[in-house]
Amino acid sequence: MNRTVAIVGAGIGGLAAAALLAKAGNRVTVFEQAEHTGGKAASVQLGAYRFDTGPSLLTLPEVFRAFFARLGKDMRDYMELVPLEPLCAYEFADGTRLNSSSDRMRFAVELEEAGAATEAELEAYLEKSAQLWDWAGELFLTRSLHEPATYGSKAGVRAILHAARLSPFRSLHEANARAFADPRAAQLFDRYATYNGSSPFRTPATMRIIPHVEYAYGGYALQGGIVALPRALERVVRELGVEFRLGSRVDRIVVAEGRCRGVEAGGKHFAADAVVSNADVLSTYRTLLREPQAREARRAERLEPSSSGLVFLWGVAKRFPQLQVHNIFFSGDYRAEFDALFQRLEMPDEPTVYVNITSKLTPGDAPAEGENWFVLLNAPRNAGQDWAAVAARARVAVLKRMSRALGCDVGALIREEKIIAPPDIERATGSTHGSLYGIASHSPLSAFLRHPNRSRRIRGLYVAGGSAHPGGGMPLALLSGILAADLAEKYES
Repeated sequence: MNRTVAIVGAGIGGLAAAALLAKAGNRVTVFEQAEHTGGKAASVQLGAYRFDTGPSLLTLPEVFRAFFARLGKDMRDYMELVPLEPLCAYEFADGTRLNSSSDRMRFAVELEEAGAATEAELEAYLEKSAQLWDWAGELFLTRSLHEPATYGSKAGVRAILHAARLSPFRSLHEANARAFADPRAAQLFDRYATYNGSSPFRTPATMRIIPHVEYAYGGYALQGGIVALPRALERVVRELGVEFRLGSRVDRIVVAEGRCRGVEAGGKHFAADAVVSNADVLSTYRTLLREPQAREARRAERLEPSSSGLVFLWGVAKRFPQLQVHNIFFSGDYRAEFDALFQRLEMPDEPTVYVNITSKLTPGDAPAEGENWFVLLNAPRNAGQDWAAVAARARVAVLKRMSRALGCDVGALIREEKIIAPPDIERATGSTHGSLYGIASHSPLSAFLRHPNRSRRIRGLYVAGGSAHPGGGMPLALLSGILAADLAEKYES
């Protein structure tokens, strides 16, 4: 290319695109409204406690290794992955506890001892998940679904030949309930729908590829917290000569005669031959392009948003050896929980509680006698709810559940606290409705309905991030930036 490129947003997708485009010889400038890079992958310090405030688990490590290798770098020089064992600790509503593991035999023993599943059930399930990955994983994650050449590729042909066997018209829950006789095992694997902000009762069973990713390739933390990932990406991007304008909000993507001409930020025009928007798709059209009635915007508005999250950051003045880095406390009625989230847009009375404690790996994240709890509840998208009242009710429910599980008054141990509700996520990240993953995957066509990484209508406009293809989550966000950069190299040369 050897052109000038503007990147709008320094999330993981934007950083990935910036690195590859700079490596290709382009003059790249990254504009970010916040004073830091990383988008949702951020960090907060509350007194003596440090918290990651966004993603908390890294999967598909090979995606990141390959990305750094493509830049001529060794990922190990930029960040340190910490394999998690166990992957996660689970407690069900009936008090059953078990740990998941990427070691299949160890996981099978945990499930059998809890009476939740047999080794044969687990093996059959994970083998089917691996098969789905082989048939469709490469197509859906590493290829643009909106470029005709994709379907003539080996990955495209393979997915087409096996399309009927991908279970697109059966729900994930139906597949899980058929695979496991015990509803607790089904609920454990239903949870993977939340990895893209969806309901297991509505997302296609094709999503069984998600647990394959975790159990086959492992789950990881990062030394220094997940925030180490955007810091590593920023470092390598700077080494490639990219200019950063942090604290610089882009007001407009300039288009003339059907082509991107640059961006406006802080009252100044910055010319560019191509623009990669790492902003939310609806924000890109409504605000940056000033085209709220564009067909792309209208289509995005019709799609169901993913769930959001309600977060409590708690600095706790006690250590709990029975807790792991990742912990899930399931609700007693998962169907009722997701009906509340997606049908009524309400917080459930009995929410599932996720607790991430990075101080178990990085002691400096909390005082010696305490722990830093990142507590996440699945939440409905922001639709004008009274979030102060919602958060107050949810706080009572969470403390009740955690106090019962741990045998002590957890509320009395909280020394630092911060609440992050969907409107806060919306303001901080530009995610429409505070949705964490763009659109929900509640249709067999959901993957095809995400915004493409290249605009066919506006030349020179490329899109990355969780609301674009292939979706939300750190490896997918990185892949979105890779796809956007590769398409820019192809079409702008």
